[in-house]
Amino acid sequence: MVDISKKEKIINAAVQVFQEKGIEKTKVSDIVKLAGIAQGTFYLYFPSKLSVMPAIAEVMVKKFMVEVKNEVDESDSISTQLSQIVNAIFRVTKNYREVLALIYAGLSTDDNLKNWETIYDAFYSWMSDFLTTAKLNGKIRSSVHPERTSKLMIAFIEAAAEQIYLYDAVNEEEERMQKSELIMFLEHALGIQN
Repeated sequence: MVDISKKEKIINAAVQVFQEKGIEKTKVSDIVKLAGIAQGTFYLYFPSKLSVMPAIAEVMVKKFMVEVKNEVDESDSISTQLSQIVNAIFRVTKNYREVLALIYAGLSTDDNLKNWETIYDAFYSWMSDFLTTAKLNGKIRSSVHPERTSKLMIAFIEAAAEQIYLYDAVNEEEERMQKSELIMFLEHALGIQN
């Protein structure tokens, strides 16, 4: 049996309570009750209910990274790897759409939005390394700036996935078409020749 830390219990409980009650109606007492901890323990980790949002966002970014790393096969073509990245990000967005919507709502209601870039640092770094390798191997255009492009790519892929799963009605055909257009756009932007 895995023993999770008190901080993880708080984060997991916060996600569940925020989803059930909404951000505005949730109280710290609701979170600690579900987590099975004392209210004082909550404040050892977080100064307010909204301060949990960056921790929830960190958990989600780690999920994105695990999925992408597990999906991408370095022996495949750059186009296939790009499709694998898109598929992984779409899958996480689809599976955790309620949590992601919650994070965006929570981060935008507090000063936590400024933490967003820091939360994504490891993911940006991975994507930058991916692009640097592709550039060095002549698989993408030589003028690509990996650090800047990594941020743009992640934002663009996530926005496309969110458009489908958070805002539009989800159907398989729309999902397939969105991915296809996205991949063609990225291939063109990166200068990938098929």
